[in-house]
Amino acid sequence: MIRVLIVDDSALVRQVVTQALSREAGIEVIGAAPDPLFALERMKVNWPDVIICDIEMPRMDGISFLRKVMAERPTPVVICSSLAESGAQATFDALSAGAVSIITKPKVGLKSFLEDASNDIAQAVRAAARANLGALRRSVPTAAVAPAVAPAGGLSVSARTTDQVIAMGTSTGGTQALEAVLTQLPATCLGIVIVQHMPEKFTAMFAERLDSLCQIEVREARDGDRVIPGRALIAPGGRHMSLKRSGAQYVVEVADGPLVNRHKPSVDVLFRSVARCAGANALGVIMTGMGDDGARGLKEMHDAGAHTIAQDEASCVVFGMPMEAIRLGGADQVLPLGSIAAAMVAYTRQAK
Repeated sequence: MIRVLIVDDSALVRQVVTQALSREAGIEVIGAAPDPLFALERMKVNWPDVIICDIEMPRMDGISFLRKVMAERPTPVVICSSLAESGAQATFDALSAGAVSIITKPKVGLKSFLEDASNDIAQAVRAAARANLGALRRSVPTAAVAPAVAPAGGLSVSARTTDQVIAMGTSTGGTQALEAVLTQLPATCLGIVIVQHMPEKFTAMFAERLDSLCQIEVREARDGDRVIPGRALIAPGGRHMSLKRSGAQYVVEVADGPLVNRHKPSVDVLFRSVARCAGANALGVIMTGMGDDGARGLKEMHDAGAHTIAQDEASCVVFGMPMEAIRLGGADQVLPLGSIAAAMVAYTRQAK
């Protein structure tokens, strides 16, 4: 039984989420508090397995509460945040502080949204309960790190195109994992296309954060963007991203479409397009995440001759997507998070 505590200053959110989770087998809501101080009092006598927490609350904000929980008794926390830009920034601060995942809520139509999203909320709680918090804390970079290989002097990255490409897919725990990997890459790394399961508005801010930390350029993908060395393109939330060929160059197509494996963007959509378009001239990397999105796509990349890597269980926050890829025979290598950047750089060297 997964014991859940809901911390939100909205009585409506507390009521609807409690009702939704109470209908789920294996989940028990042990309490609901209007702010973190009330929550901490409850937790003294009955500590939850998972906490669902808002960001903006009276008396103590959600990020301060999260840091206090992580310092006292690390516990999986699912952030329930508004889609407003200010909420998006605060949510990233929470993810950096150790939150497991995000549930987004709109400013209007909140009751109907929460009722419609009840299954997603339950899935987020189950994933959080299985989360490897040790791996989550280890994957959050505490300081700037040297790149896996120093960039070669005199190379004009922006002037080059490439026949090789790196495709990455990740979900729960992926924001921290991607930061850990991308901050180690030199500016000469091959062009990278990335799907991170994330809602609209969050991906642009996530890309901006990574761009400020990395030697490579990182940005939210736009339809028709070129894939070139030294650039990583992140699929925008709420849109699928595919790799296309334009003459001797790779570009991305960003388009709407139905959910695939319950996700948009979907890792499978990206990986399958890379298998078709790049074949053996690609490296596929699947990392931490719940479910199996990307597992079949990585297998298609493998079968098309691409080299493929899955993150190992010990370093995953949730060993779902990589596990399924390994089970299907889609992974050539299984590596810990700390070795993935070096493997990407080694692939870049071989591709030159």
